[in-house]
Amino acid sequence: MHKIQYQSHSNAFPGDMSNVVVVLDNGGGLIKAGLGGERDPSTVLPNCLLRPLSSKKWLHPSPTIAASSEDPLDLTSAAVRRPLDRGYLINPDLQRDIWAHLFNSLLHISPSQSSLLLTEPLFALPSIQRATDELVFEDFNFSALYVADSPSLAHIYETSRRHVVSRGAAQCSLVVDCGFSFTHAAPVFQNFTLNYAVKRIDLGGKALTNYLKELVSYRSVNVMDETFLMDDVKEKLCFVSLDVARDLGVARKPGKKNLLRCTYVLPDGVTHTKGFVKDPDQAQRYLSLTDGALTSNLGAKVDMDHIEVTEKPEDRKRIDLTKNEFDLTNERFLVPEMLFHPADLGMNQAGLAECIVRAVNSCHPHLHPILYESIILTGGSTLFPRFAERLEKELRPLVPDDYQVKITTQENPILGVWRGGSLLASSPDFEAMCVTKSEYEELGSARCRRRFFH
Repeated sequence: MHKIQYQSHSNAFPGDMSNVVVVLDNGGGLIKAGLGGERDPSTVLPNCLLRPLSSKKWLHPSPTIAASSEDPLDLTSAAVRRPLDRGYLINPDLQRDIWAHLFNSLLHISPSQSSLLLTEPLFALPSIQRATDELVFEDFNFSALYVADSPSLAHIYETSRRHVVSRGAAQCSLVVDCGFSFTHAAPVFQNFTLNYAVKRIDLGGKALTNYLKELVSYRSVNVMDETFLMDDVKEKLCFVSLDVARDLGVARKPGKKNLLRCTYVLPDGVTHTKGFVKDPDQAQRYLSLTDGALTSNLGAKVDMDHIEVTEKPEDRKRIDLTKNEFDLTNERFLVPEMLFHPADLGMNQAGLAECIVRAVNSCHPHLHPILYESIILTGGSTLFPRFAERLEKELRPLVPDDYQVKITTQENPILGVWRGGSLLASSPDFEAMCVTKSEYEELGSARCRRRFFH
């Protein structure tokens, strides 16, 4: 595989725009968009429209590259409309509106003089593919299109970063993509995703946020309408537990002895329109402890049943509903725990480690050792602290002893797929891989799609 380098497109503007490739990682939660050859996208913004309580109109959200605290909108109880559901396009009209704002107001590009590299979820139905092609060629008049899936682009980016690497690992990896809508374990061979071996869990960042909403609403204060607020709580305070039984014991300790307890302050709409962690140092103290320190802090073996009975009524008395804040304890690790044990919530699905094993076992036996030592984590849900460590701990007993397990977390799991697309778009072969507008008009969507090997 030839090594792909980033190229600058500074010479492409404002004269000849025929070489401009727009790279669009069109996720269910965030759109990452920019020009091929650049290292980072020009803009990252939520793939939705918002209607704050203060507005009668649906508004475009601000790009999220800047800190969220700089967003002038008060998003308390804001209504949300998304063009994608469970990862798939269900509202092309809404997506057209969002893309038009993106291309005209943020990227300032002319689609008719540009090619488009677009990510699409694995296993999209033909009707969804047709709707996407109509958006690209008929509504926006792009001159050419290439459709890629996230795992292959994540693989391209990671292999470009490896300097000294075995030939097998450079050609082959297992990409674990934990995104907004779902999680995929996808083997990639020579830059192509092996669709027959892909395994999926119907859990992603959206489901985790919804679960956190339910836990907090049941125990403290009703936050069922606070999507953006609870996203912030999840991203700042949740982590993956390395020992759930032990951490449940820590979470049950009363008062200041509870190392997990931390407080999140809700916006009041007057002094602050954003929520924030009351004491960030307190929120981090548990994660800074070693296993030995945790064990000594927990002390003797805890009588779980006794604590369960005696502490719950006290907890309810302590909750002060007049306060504009709430405490989190075991919610911090029970929410990401869903990815590893969906069955605990009544979902009849395998956890992440078993999902990976099933994906590997669906491939040729010669690939098994290479896949296990080339696991790549991408997607925003892999950003939880200790995610990779816990995954390796769960995976190791399921993998043959003579195989190595090596897990790589992307440098930036949110931007990794886009960066792979940027590399691909700047490669010399890219133009030949695209379907042009004239080919689409002559052959139609279905025949053009065969070129993408889906």
